[in-house]
Amino acid sequence: MNNFDNETKKSIDMENNNNLIEVNDVKFYNCDENAKSPKPSKHKGRKVLSYVMVGLLCSVIGGTASTAASLYLLPKSSFFKDTPLYQSIAQSSSAKTVSASPMSSVKGSLSVADIAKKVGPAVVGVSVKSTSQGDFFSSSQEEEGMGSGIIINEDGYILTNNHVISGADTVSVILNNKQEVPAKVVNYDSSLDLAIIKVTKSVKMPAVAELGSSKDMQVGDPVVAIGNPLGKELLGSVTTGVVSAMNREISVGNSKQTFIQTDAAINPGNSGGALVNSLGQVIGINSAKIGGNGVEGIGFAIPIDTVKTKINSLLKPILKVGISAEEVTSDMASRYNVPQGVHIVQVQKFSAAENAGIQTGDIITKFDGKSIKTVDDINKIKSEHKSGDKVQVDVYRNGENKSLTLKLTE
Repeated sequence: MNNFDNETKKSIDMENNNNLIEVNDVKFYNCDENAKSPKPSKHKGRKVLSYVMVGLLCSVIGGTASTAASLYLLPKSSFFKDTPLYQSIAQSSSAKTVSASPMSSVKGSLSVADIAKKVGPAVVGVSVKSTSQGDFFSSSQEEEGMGSGIIINEDGYILTNNHVISGADTVSVILNNKQEVPAKVVNYDSSLDLAIIKVTKSVKMPAVAELGSSKDMQVGDPVVAIGNPLGKELLGSVTTGVVSAMNREISVGNSKQTFIQTDAAINPGNSGGALVNSLGQVIGINSAKIGGNGVEGIGFAIPIDTVKTKINSLLKPILKVGISAEEVTSDMASRYNVPQGVHIVQVQKFSAAENAGIQTGDIITKFDGKSIKTVDDINKIKSEHKSGDKVQVDVYRNGENKSLTLKLTE
């Protein structure tokens, strides 16, 4: 997933219109053509002026009364309610009220705010620490990463992406109240980019997400993405959009996956978060986006119906070796004059690998008698065994080949 920066500026120009009221002087003249125009007496002037004032006062009182009747009495009368004007106003007001509340016209639809309240607490931050190596023989460095996860039961099992926890030495979960608790990887499926982790500390889960159905979604349906973009500072961010496409096939590594495409904003850190329908049900696991210059609003989520078929198997603990490793490619093998295989970056304390005598710097060339070139090769072989089984591990160390015995554990 690539970062993108999209700032929007809004400006509103407001103009104040002054209501100008003009008052004109009124002059009175004798209109008799044959008569002269004598200067009117002060007494007669006052009398005429009093008539004018009385007339103006009556007009004001009459106007006020008619306005009150128009604003208060007339709208309450049955006569006005039967007019097309009243019915038009009533329909317009009703239409605005209905369209403003829910996110969709589907029965039971929730507003975005209600969806955030319902699902938000069930979406957590997944913080990982791992050891990486800059070059083949360079010193190791500790790195931190951040993703998202979805609480799927009250026992603290959390669904996320495999790429969020892949290669992690330690995993912790950040709840919606900012409490950070330790967790462990239970199992994962790298081909589908799915993983389940479990909180190892006794703590009450703030919420459990409701899993919906992705097969019923249609292009144009509204969706909400909830996750933790760009790190711990933006935990629980909510973005909105629509389903842009269904069953979108995208190449991931050496395989193709089928995704839901959405224009809801998805950024680094959103991986493993929830894509939610208008009913507040999770219908996808946010996993990837297309970024770059000129690209905007193209994100992808794993359909929840695909996830459901794998949850039971992912809830079973995976057999562990206890190593952090990287693949030795054919180019690296030729460059450093070493065999192709899996290079051990770190060995976890008290792990099966440590007990077997595997050391940092070893290159595993065979696992259970089978040649291996990638970490996935080891995982596939492990999946054929059960806890307690012993396997032979061949390693290359300081120019020599050694054979070790490793006991698989949960």
